Amino acid sequence: MIKKTLTSVLSALAIAGVVSTVSTPSQAAGGAEIPSQSWSWNGPFGTFDRAALRRGLQVYAEVCSSCHSLDLVHYRDLGNIGFSIDEIKAFAIDYEVEDGPDDEGEMFTREAKPADRFVGPFANEQAARASNGGAYPPDLSLMTKARKNGANYIYALLTGYEEEAPDGVVLMDGMNYNHYFPGNQIAMAPPVDDDYVEYADGTSTSKEQIAHDIVTFLAWTAEPELEERKSLGLKVMIFLVVLTGMLYGLKRKIWAKLH
Repeated sequence: MIKKTLTSVLSALAIAGVVSTVSTPSQAAGGAEIPSQSWSWNGPFGTFDRAALRRGLQVYAEVCSSCHSLDLVHYRDLGNIGFSIDEIKAFAIDYEVEDGPDDEGEMFTREAKPADRFVGPFANEQAARASNGGAYPPDLSLMTKARKNGANYIYALLTGYEEEAPDGVVLMDGMNYNHYFPGNQIAMAPPVDDDYVEYADGTSTSKEQIAHDIVTFLAWTAEPELEERKSLGLKVMIFLVVLTGMLYGLKRKIWAKLH
């Protein structure tokens, strides 16, 4: 299970690699109202769509991981969403981690193991900024929790790019126009588009589908205990209903002779 702390939540930044001069979401200057989407995990009985989670992992690995990390997720955590240990090992082996020191006091690199955290794209923050024009791509582990209306906001952000800014809007150098981003100007280039990935299960690879899948995956990384919590809540409610019935019956039996 992924461990999360309040400090991590507060330190998570916007999904974009660069924060505009406006720091509040959606309703801030120029940011359009965020439309609501249908998510499988919403509601008291909602669960994560396993197929969407697998596709979302693929989108992260093939698209997002070139800039963004998942520092709070271990490869072994994928077992909680249906990956076998062999699948986890096969996925992790494509990455290298620094380990050590060895017997001679030297650090070395090795293939990642299920117990390792997801390997990030950069060695440190300075390297990340140098590769992104001074912007620091935020970690995505808690991204859907770091924003109000997080899942809908990230989906809107990913699908809200426009090739050209509306008449009268002048973009600063290196900025892109996004209908939903606060201030409408964002340095991160459109991260997804039609056919950016190829799904093995034959699912459509429209921009909207890709965005839906990666948001589903990020919702899980931010709250992997969601299904367990809902299951426990349901059991508690059933127990309370049964207990209430028993107490009512006991009350009627105790007071029956007094009526």
